[in-house]
Amino acid sequence: MEQALKTANTILYCKNWQQTVVFYKDRLGLRVNFANDWFVEFCLTAGARISIADQSRASVKSCGGAGITLALEVEEIEPVWADMNESGLAPTHIRDHPWGARVFYFYDPEGHRIEVWQQNH
Repeated sequence: MEQALKTANTILYCKNWQQTVVFYKDRLGLRVNFANDWFVEFCLTAGARISIADQSRASVKSCGGAGITLALEVEEIEPVWADMNESGLAPTHIRDHPWGARVFYFYDPEGHRIEVWQQNH
């Protein structure tokens, strides 16, 4: 199946839909790939997407962030942390993880945890 896959999309169903869309678009600066009045798809990479869906218009409801972590790998973690901190997103301090990475966390308006990580060199 791996060879048949073209893209991957994680869909977050949200109570705070407009607030969450603004967060990913304006606060994180993600590029919109598709949008209508209840669903917005953002590009993360050429093959990875994240979408924000309004739970009031969908058959799936919000989990309020419970059990969800979006893990995003970056090349250099320090400048990303500085940007997040300067923009008021209140990221945790960067720390070393036992699995060979440096990480920090912050949350979107719906309560989804976002992990930013860089592999130790």
